[in-house]
Amino acid sequence: MSKHFGCVRLMYNIGLSYRQYAWEGGVSVGYNKCSEELKLLKKAYPFLTEVNSQSLQKSLKDLDNSYSRFFKKTSKYPKFKSKYDKQSFHCPQNVEISLYKGKLFLPKFKEGIQVEVHRKFKGEVCSCTVSKTPTGKYFVSILVENHQQFTLKKPVLDETTVGGDLGIKTFISLSDGTKIDNPKFLRASLEKVKYLSKKLSKTKLKSNRRKKAKKRLARAHEKVANQRKNFLHQGSNEITNRNDTVCLEGLKVKNMVKNHNLALSISDAGWGMFKEFTKYKCLHKGKNFIEIGTFEPSSKTCNCCDYVNHDLKLSDRTWTCPQCHTVLDRDDNAAMMVKKIGLKMYRRTEYSHQDGEVSPLSTRKKAGKRTVETSKIQNVALEIPSQSNFEATIHLW
Repeated sequence: MSKHFGCVRLMYNIGLSYRQYAWEGGVSVGYNKCSEELKLLKKAYPFLTEVNSQSLQKSLKDLDNSYSRFFKKTSKYPKFKSKYDKQSFHCPQNVEISLYKGKLFLPKFKEGIQVEVHRKFKGEVCSCTVSKTPTGKYFVSILVENHQQFTLKKPVLDETTVGGDLGIKTFISLSDGTKIDNPKFLRASLEKVKYLSKKLSKTKLKSNRRKKAKKRLARAHEKVANQRKNFLHQGSNEITNRNDTVCLEGLKVKNMVKNHNLALSISDAGWGMFKEFTKYKCLHKGKNFIEIGTFEPSSKTCNCCDYVNHDLKLSDRTWTCPQCHTVLDRDDNAAMMVKKIGLKMYRRTEYSHQDGEVSPLSTRKKAGKRTVETSKIQNVALEIPSQSNFEATIHLW
């Protein structure tokens, strides 16, 4: 496994260096040109023949995808991989797993790898990705084609719809009055993390003590990450079980963390991860997920009379509506407005499912000499016929 990690990382870094050098000379190099050089690299580095060749090609494909995302302005410029970060390699073919023996068979691993299967799965095994965490734990993610369809969507109704407002002190406030406090796992472990970081900085480079100190620090960070993921999974699972439709606000976390006073608290909350967990849980359970716009004034708008308070500050936790004289809690009012705006967005048009795409439909009625375009408002259950894939994570011994 160490050979695979090192060779895949070396191939990625060589490909990145080669493309940078060619770009400086005014030549654009793609995946096909880099893959053609793989034969020459195997002659220069004979140890590359000891690992799976498809894993090496996949690393060049990942590099090409990184460049594509960079040119689309969806990610930053690719960086060179380090052996001190998380390691992984991908096997796109010839992957077999024996649930009875508890072994995983990969190319170049003839005797198989003893694994601990945390849950059983049925379907055709497509590919797998083996990874190693900084704490020294090995995992493999199996991609399986199970030829199943997603559950039919449930109708969107006011009674079964909930809106949520994400925050720092209160993690989420729901429109039904439920509030979930933010546990702030990183804040609770910050003193230990600082202490271990200080101990690491005092060690000598490339020494055994530095390796031990670095592993202890990685364990502390891993514990915080596992606590946060467990909390987000439990919260999103409970919300999607109790409601048929979930409305959340679209937050630009990348822009919000630029505020250095709130960056640590925002990153510790994990809003983006919570939204992704809720979205895929709604998809698999047949529930509806609605995301409202980023700049919708949910906190500044009164949910009773729709008055917009432009003078509302971030420090104002409660405010009185000057139009209807209702005393509003900032978080509860925002959650109700998120639900209200989400339902308006859904009912603005009628959706139909055609050729795997969701498109708006409208009907036309003639009124005298002019044509009036109206939209039908009804609840439509959408069926997604595409075959679903799921990943089964297996903990390796």
